[in-house]
Amino acid sequence: MAAKYAQATVAVGRTPWRNSRYCVVDLELSGLHPDSDEIISFAAVPIDSGCIIVGEALYGLCRPIRKLPEASTLIHGIRTVDLADAPPLDVAIQPLIAAMTGRVMVVHVAWVEQSFLSRAFERQGVRLREPVIDTYELGQLLALERKQPPAPGALDELARSLNLPVHRQHHALGDALTTAQVFIALATHLNEFTSETVQSLAQAKQRKRWYQS
Repeated sequence: MAAKYAQATVAVGRTPWRNSRYCVVDLELSGLHPDSDEIISFAAVPIDSGCIIVGEALYGLCRPIRKLPEASTLIHGIRTVDLADAPPLDVAIQPLIAAMTGRVMVVHVAWVEQSFLSRAFERQGVRLREPVIDTYELGQLLALERKQPPAPGALDELARSLNLPVHRQHHALGDALTTAQVFIALATHLNEFTSETVQSLAQAKQRKRWYQS
């Protein structure tokens, strides 16, 4: 599975954004520190030709090594006992790797998923591939294009600002579905200003600096 992921062709560069295949990923974690915290659930939602393929959405649980801190359970509602029968990360992550193969990853606030997935993929002998598209950065870029105040940073607030529904919060599949809708909306709006490509969307953070300089 890991070898196929590493070798698959992924759209980059000048590929029009609607012509690419994406995988929207969301993780639920025991905390935000990759050195000490763990992935406990994940979801992947594919997008083809600008459309969400709901029937191929993926959701999975991972059994952690350590007991979950109470603070994390209060956020996502997942208890240590709920994961007792879940596979360990190295096994659980295999379907996620398959779902991401040949697709551009889309996430909200990229550093979180990138930091945890990079470690998980390294354990499989592969590197997390680029490009990565961050809906947080796309939201900020659209606000700059429209000469508006900064867009909301929180996923649910960003979705509502785009008149989109918010699915189950702090649940990997719910957040992945919300992120997928937000991504399509933001890419569509940005495309009104310039013909967006995979590369241009992935460079949203750099493009923000051009406006701010």
